[in-house]
Amino acid sequence: MDRISSSEAPAVVLPPVAEKRFYSHTLHGDKRVDDYFWMRDRDDPAVMAYLDAENAYTQAMMRHTEALQAELYQEMLARIQETDLSVPYRKDEYYYYSRTEAGKAYPIHCRKQGSLEAAEAILLDENQLADGHDYCEVGVFAISPNHQLLAYSVDTNGAELYTLCFLDLTTQQHYLETIPDTYYSFAWGNDSQTVFYTQVDAAHRPYKLFRHRLGTPATDDVLIYHEADDAYFLSVGTTRSEAYILLSLNSKVTSEVHYLDANHPTGAFRVIQPRSPGIEYDVEHHSDSFYITTNENAINFKLMKAPVTAASRENWEIVIPHRDAVFITGGVSPFVDHLVVYERYKGLETVRVLKLSTGEEHYITFPEPTYEVSEGGNPDFYTPILRFNYTSLVTPNSVFDYNLDTQERELKKETPVLGGYDRTRYGIERLEAIAPDGTAVPLSLVYKKGVEKTGHNPLLMTGYGSYGASYPDYFSSNRLALLDRGVVMAIAHIRGGSEMGRKWYEDGKFLQKKNTFTDFIACAECLIKQGWTSPQQLAIEGGSAGGLLMGAVVNLRPDLFKAVIAQVPFVDVVTTILDTSLPLSAMEWEEWGNPNDKAYYDYMKSYSPYDNVDAKDYPALLVTAGLNDPRVSYWEPAKWTAKLRELKTDSHILLLKTNLGAGHSGASGRYERLKEIAFEYAFLMDQWGMVERA
Repeated sequence: MDRISSSEAPAVVLPPVAEKRFYSHTLHGDKRVDDYFWMRDRDDPAVMAYLDAENAYTQAMMRHTEALQAELYQEMLARIQETDLSVPYRKDEYYYYSRTEAGKAYPIHCRKQGSLEAAEAILLDENQLADGHDYCEVGVFAISPNHQLLAYSVDTNGAELYTLCFLDLTTQQHYLETIPDTYYSFAWGNDSQTVFYTQVDAAHRPYKLFRHRLGTPATDDVLIYHEADDAYFLSVGTTRSEAYILLSLNSKVTSEVHYLDANHPTGAFRVIQPRSPGIEYDVEHHSDSFYITTNENAINFKLMKAPVTAASRENWEIVIPHRDAVFITGGVSPFVDHLVVYERYKGLETVRVLKLSTGEEHYITFPEPTYEVSEGGNPDFYTPILRFNYTSLVTPNSVFDYNLDTQERELKKETPVLGGYDRTRYGIERLEAIAPDGTAVPLSLVYKKGVEKTGHNPLLMTGYGSYGASYPDYFSSNRLALLDRGVVMAIAHIRGGSEMGRKWYEDGKFLQKKNTFTDFIACAECLIKQGWTSPQQLAIEGGSAGGLLMGAVVNLRPDLFKAVIAQVPFVDVVTTILDTSLPLSAMEWEEWGNPNDKAYYDYMKSYSPYDNVDAKDYPALLVTAGLNDPRVSYWEPAKWTAKLRELKTDSHILLLKTNLGAGHSGASGRYERLKEIAFEYAFLMDQWGMVERA
């Protein structure tokens, strides 16, 4: 048991972990018993009592930082323009935008008809939806093709199960029917009366596609497709041309796409190319052709083209061939006379523009050594204007309109940072760390100018390194609270992501997953060697699979780190992926490996954070969880924390903080989210010795 006392708080004693059970994993799920198995029963009063006790302990241990938390919260809030407006986008005769109001936690969705000077019509006020709920998240938000109806879905506990609703924007009356347990994807038919939505199975996998006719009971909905293979996610959407509805089926390594004429939504979907193991493809439409990005014999993907009337594989023609040094990351975005292709070269995003009428092409260039670009709202197919978002570690998110013909760009809005923010006061660098196998691993760095490489700077490094997700070098005004106090911040672009191409991902998964962890350690050692920090001042943080990263590296090299924040960490890898009754587990076999195969089982168990906790010193740890989290179940962080408490030999602080009203992403409202960040920053500053103790 751990005990703390404070002059400001009564003593807090953590309860023992009742009914501990230590059983070895086996290769057969019917014989495997999970240790700390009792934690899974959230209806057991002992479970909630345990989580409540951990939260009380965390609160008591952090009580001396409450004034700092309040200061950090007010400081971060003061940098935000609370009453603000997004850049409106035009679709037909309407201008759509969202806005926020001071004191309100959620956005308000609006539009104007005819011009920006017209009267505002509020479409949906998320603050009203959130009234009476601790959590509120809108999933689907889709205007009908005739602009008269709104489909939206709401999750009020963080479990990522959404109730789908329909609103008549003319009468402001809701349709009687609502549809529960839907997921994120959705599509309108062009008749503005027919919709398509997905529902999830017991393992939280979207597996069924339904067609619904507005004004009819949901019980009358037609099942269009049932994906029986547990490895596949089902999703539905519309091409940018609005000509076709696409049904997409994706495992981690294989794709299959079906299409339907959006003008005939009661028709039958047709498959473009049946699934073939290991072959991924993505589809968009332009004129009489489908444009298809695929990895078939092309690890970094290539762009193909096929007639709509004969779209199967034998009719695909090359538009952009495969290149070893360039990774096509985001498929293709078609406009009436252009294709916009998102690529990645030497770790940085690039945007390639092809003019269809002439065959000419060019790249959009960007000024900083590290940055992020993403497509903005571009609902209008018949335009030469591309809207994109640009940001860097020192540049706030900026919305640009780019003329694809003249190559001129117009800054429409840069997110305001109040309080006199001056980007020239901060420096950014791109470094390279050398992994044990000689691979150069990119590192992005941001700091306040004047910070010197003395070897004693507090430094916070983050990373992810899974699912091929590249960690973005984006701006956050919240980071200024640390940067202005002399903290250096770093992002490790480790293998398992796709920063350096698809092979970067392949080299950080399956039986090469440990590259992710040794890359991160190499980045830490590089920062120490170059004098940016020291093990006594180096803190790290990561969430979800990035939390797995945290757990793995502290098992491997606990001596390198002063403090660790592991947010909703995926730490019990073997148990979770063996148990296919848990959400999403079967799908994970194509990311981590099938633990029923002994080679994968042994390899996964050799790095799984929970399975490798040992009797040794660990850094200070803050572990977070969400009670309603469908991705990383709350008991994973809880049992990892319990095992660490029992085995670790140091006296460093170990905290478990469970949000009892949220899921994987934490608080949904912007103010509560700032409080969560302030808590985490206060934890770090305390470990860096920046907090005076009573």
